[in-house]
Amino acid sequence: MTLIRPTAVAGLFYPEDPQALKTMVGKLLAAVPPTKERNHPLALIAPHAGYVYSGAVAASGYRLLEGLHNQIRRVIIIGPAHRVAFLGMAIPTVDIFETPLGPMTVDQQLLARLDDLPQIRRDNAPHAPEHSLEVQLPFLLETLGDQVSIAPIVVGSTAPKAVAEVLRRIWTEPDTLLIISTDLTHFLDHDTATRIDAMTSEAIVRMEDHRIRPEHACGHIPLQGFLQVARERGMKGEILDLRNSGDTAGPRESVVGYGAYVFH
Repeated sequence: MTLIRPTAVAGLFYPEDPQALKTMVGKLLAAVPPTKERNHPLALIAPHAGYVYSGAVAASGYRLLEGLHNQIRRVIIIGPAHRVAFLGMAIPTVDIFETPLGPMTVDQQLLARLDDLPQIRRDNAPHAPEHSLEVQLPFLLETLGDQVSIAPIVVGSTAPKAVAEVLRRIWTEPDTLLIISTDLTHFLDHDTATRIDAMTSEAIVRMEDHRIRPEHACGHIPLQGFLQVARERGMKGEILDLRNSGDTAGPRESVVGYGAYVFH
């Protein structure tokens, strides 16, 4: 029997209607200015708020995936837990993540490489309500199609080095893309958020994980773990977009920061 993880935030973070969602994602991607030709992306860092707030920033990363459906076969998506508190990192036992645009197959063969690690737990509960991974899926379907498989990992209370160990185990083939899902500062005034997010972005592209604090990014643990591995591999990072909800959705007293980054 096929096990399915239903959508949790369709109709909340993004449209539930398939045509409305497809149209919205298409417009967000089309609005990204043309960029110079780059090498095949190995990793993206993307935000995970509602599309009204962070969709335009996320699109600047996903636009780079267009035309790469023959080169990318699987996508590891790793992000922080927002709803369920737990120790370690959770991988699902389900076969499918449902989306309004169709199903995405979970690469259980890839995830099985992690089953002997102490920080890994097989647990669908943290995945069931989690939005940090789900909001990435419509962008993946629109850019890479439904032939790519996904390896979803939700990070609870653990250390960045535990994340790095997981990535060294499964992020090994050139046809495997890694997506780190994180927002930046939360609920600061616009000017303060802009200043701190700029410093965090500098630390990200320089792969200086020690400079990133919990208050700088809600996904700081997976982000720091990724940066450790990226530095080991001599990768190069680039800022694609850096804005906050005051920039994307209009002025407000407090904002949430969003950044998009690519690594080769």
